[in-house]
Amino acid sequence: MTYEEFTEKVSSVILTESGKCPVTPVIQMLQGKWKLQILYELCIKSPMRFGELKKMLKPITNTALTNALKELETSELVQRIQYNEMPLRVEYSLTEKGRDLLPVFYAISQWGLKYIP
Repeated sequence: MTYEEFTEKVSSVILTESGKCPVTPVIQMLQGKWKLQILYELCIKSPMRFGELKKMLKPITNTALTNALKELETSELVQRIQYNEMPLRVEYSLTEKGRDLLPVFYAISQWGLKYIP
């Protein structure tokens, strides 16, 4: 696809009838220091427990991880399953909506491999 074809297609998609850009809420949903890293870890291994995620994201604090996971749950990208066992066990995994982001992440990774040394 040429750049001209792309801009023509984008101009018909980017603005909705109400004038809102559908990309903006996606960026807002994914913004934050840890959200993309959490999604990445859950892409590699799912489900994961809180402690496993914390170990993979070394410098993250409990509070930052908890807040990011809550926001990802609110966005319906991650699901939290609590097992009523002793000791309490909680697992996190991608929802179907979260898994639908995988092709987007793949495209971004391909772009990164091509242009970022």
